[in-house]
Amino acid sequence: MLFPRAVLPSLLHLTPEWLASRGLKGVILDLDNTLLPYGEEALPPEHEAWLKGLREAVPIYLLSNAMPERFARLQAKLGLPGHAPALKPWLGFRRALRALGLPPKEVAVVGDQVFTDILGGNLVGAYTVLVPPLKEREFFYTRFIRMLETPFRRTKGESA
Repeated sequence: MLFPRAVLPSLLHLTPEWLASRGLKGVILDLDNTLLPYGEEALPPEHEAWLKGLREAVPIYLLSNAMPERFARLQAKLGLPGHAPALKPWLGFRRALRALGLPPKEVAVVGDQVFTDILGGNLVGAYTVLVPPLKEREFFYTRFIRMLETPFRRTKGESA
């Protein structure tokens, strides 16, 4: 349950073609340290272009454990459906799947943390994709958890 199906060297490697070749038709996307650096509110320019291309190809749902006020600001700026706090890994994923209207096997759950994004996605039967965190600066608890995640930051499936 803790191993991702795929490990990518960057979020930018998750392309519409990559998704289609695996039969994936939607994406549940983590926010902090996956789409944008932790604590920041502006997307890196390359992620902005990536997001524009991806959203033209597949539906995307933001799922985050961020504070609701910050999430609402970012969600409005990005114009994507989603919710926070999602209470990952235990809650939020089924709601996201319902919003996408797709079965779990057709949805990629993409994030930077094993014990939230990957575990939660695996629990609902989605195709889990682990990407490296964008920034080392994180919430103190997350830094500790990352040490525990180290053995699981590889895949039993594929790597790019």
